[in-house]
This record gives sequence, C-alpha cells and structure tokens, in this order.
Amino acid sequence: MDRDTFIRTLADEGFPEPVLITREPGHMDEHTHPFEAKALIVAGEITISTGGEARVYRAGEVFHVAAGLPHVEDYGPQGVQYLAGRKG
Repeated sequence: MDRDTFIRTLADEGFPEPVLITREPGHMDEHTHPFEAKALIVAGEITISTGGEARVYRAGEVFHVAAGLPHVEDYGPQGVQYLAGRKG
C-alpha cells in the first residue's frame, strides 16, 4: 500500500493523523497497548508475534494490532520505520 492510500484509509476508519516511528534493530518483549494500532511499513522490517504465530512485515505492508492484544515486536537488521495510526 502506498502512503497516501494508507493515510486516507486511516482517516476513513476514524484514526487521527499518523505518526512516524523509527526503531533500531532489536526486540521488545511481550506487551500490550491501550490503543488500536494500524501501521504502514516505510523502511526495514518488523516481526509481530501473537499467540505463538509470527509474521514479518516489510515496506509497503500494513500491520494491525488490536488494543489490549499481547504481542512481541522484533525489529529487522536495519531496524524499521513505520507510519502508525493509533486510536482508542
């Protein structure tokens, strides 16, 4: 998905303006967020693991994490940069 389409989709779904997040290579232990998150990968990659299942997201792909969902985040060898919409 391209950036403009993603931003329009977020607006249509009631998300506020997205923020650009940059993470260095690494790992974030299992955690939850009090908000729903939808993000477009701009550069690098991120692996999101939930319920024993892991999925890698790369540039142009979108991930969605529901509020309160326990998950683990692993950032690729070049880290990751993504546009994140958060609501809730």
